[in-house]
Amino acid sequence: MKEILKLENISQFNTIRGLKTFHPLVSVIDFSKMKLIPEARAIYGFYCVFLKDAVCGDLKYGCNYYDYQEGTLVFTAPGQIVGIGNKPGSVKPRGRGLLFHPDLIRGASLGRNIKKYTFFSYQANEALHISEKEREVVMDCFDNIDHEVKHSIDKHSKVLIANNIELLLNYCMRYYDRQFITRSVVNKDILARFEKLLDNYFESDLVHTLGLPSVKYCADKLHLSANYFGDLVKKETEKSPMEYIQLKVITLARERIFDRSKTISEIAYGLGFKSPQHFSRMFKNETGQTPNEYRALN
Repeated sequence: MKEILKLENISQFNTIRGLKTFHPLVSVIDFSKMKLIPEARAIYGFYCVFLKDAVCGDLKYGCNYYDYQEGTLVFTAPGQIVGIGNKPGSVKPRGRGLLFHPDLIRGASLGRNIKKYTFFSYQANEALHISEKEREVVMDCFDNIDHEVKHSIDKHSKVLIANNIELLLNYCMRYYDRQFITRSVVNKDILARFEKLLDNYFESDLVHTLGLPSVKYCADKLHLSANYFGDLVKKETEKSPMEYIQLKVITLARERIFDRSKTISEIAYGLGFKSPQHFSRMFKNETGQTPNEYRALN
């Protein structure tokens, strides 16, 4: 297995790609000006936003086509392993990119809010596909950041650059919200598979070996990143995946409580709880009654 490159700072990335470094903590790059390098894997010590121009025709979501193929935005966070380089004989890719180091945003509004941009942990197949007008806005943001990067560094530089990056990421959040809407058919299919996954889980022996299903377990089984899965479920149901799972558990519990041949403890363990007390607390929080009170009233 090839060694994984470790690129801790912006200048290291620019050096291997033959680019000039204008600011130690941030860089706006043009793919067409990058030096081609062999394919490899790398760990970046900084955030990346890559805008790749797409020329492959309309994108198909479910049974429908959408004209959001002017560009594709891919996001990576520090510490993630990413593929870099070019296949032998390939032409230079088209597009632009933004690299910014965590040190740039420390103490700034963006530094305090960076965790809300969950798309930095999405998988490549969960990338953001943007329209021509959306692409123009993204390019304008890149241009504004690039202008500040190449401006002589002064006491305003850090704030202005960080604010422009935050503006770009806020636009990306808007566009992801739009993409969740345009992919409504696909999303509903994922929700149906999520529901089926939970049904199968609680009918199997997994509850005895793994306990209550976790969000990560469900996301993995649906071949989605946990963050993308969480955002998708929230957009479609206004509930987090964990809230959705808890409601499923309570629904099953209400049905099973009617079976007086089983004790409350047996029902709790049968649903994957580690203790009847944990089950009783969750049940009362959701219904306002303990399992025994619910059984007696019904």
